[in-house]
Amino acid sequence: MRMWMVDPTKMCRKHLLGEHVELHMLVGTLKRGKSIDGFLENRLVEPQNIIKRHKQLVKEMKRRGYNHQSPISGFRTGIIGKVSKNKSLRELHKRCELCRIRIKEKNQDT
Repeated sequence: MRMWMVDPTKMCRKHLLGEHVELHMLVGTLKRGKSIDGFLENRLVEPQNIIKRHKQLVKEMKRRGYNHQSPISGFRTGIIGKVSKNKSLRELHKRCELCRIRIKEKNQDT
């Protein structure tokens, strides 16, 4: 499971929808009381920001015309994590040609 925590407009379809699915997986894992220590240690998740991040992803999904039908509501956790947005952005840039194109386009817009 991974939360990229980068601007969703810079993510390709695969990574945008993938992070969305992984947020739902993370919620399920936490609700079942399973450990996420490895994800926290590797700075891959920010459980305290699940709802906020979900809203950001859904906003971009809707902007792109995707039909979102899987809300996350009433979820809270006291677990704190921190993802490096810059590291995530570099990883997406390195890993994915479509993200690389989107990142370049969005950086030119600003």
